[in-house]
Amino acid sequence: MATEAFEEIVEDFEFLEDWEDRYRYVIDRGKAMDPLDDALKVAATKVDGCASQVWLHPRIENDTFSFEGESDAMIVRGLIAVLKALYNGLPVQEVPKVDAQGELARLGLNDHLSSQRSNGLRAMVERIRSVAAEAA
Repeated sequence: MATEAFEEIVEDFEFLEDWEDRYRYVIDRGKAMDPLDDALKVAATKVDGCASQVWLHPRIENDTFSFEGESDAMIVRGLIAVLKALYNGLPVQEVPKVDAQGELARLGLNDHLSSQRSNGLRAMVERIRSVAAEAA
């Protein structure tokens, strides 16, 4: 149940054979994101469990989920961009149903991230899921 934006990432990954190219791709997606307003970088939006600083600011408008995010680590910023492609634009009640681990496994990220980055990614997914579940 992936969004069209996430499917584009999956397709792009299929063309990138080298993991260095895939990392660059993820980092470039993060660089392309608008920065999170400093006023939104507060304790309430900070994600615990990440090795780097991470903030996620969810929005629900007309029953549609989206979020903005920021990190001080470039690869994590790129992972936020990947998660935005996975979740943004979904009906809020569908967000907790997304098999994030399964979808991200299609990219092979689980095999190529450090355990700290994998834990941080899981923490971000849990934050997204819990916010959406509360709103649904």
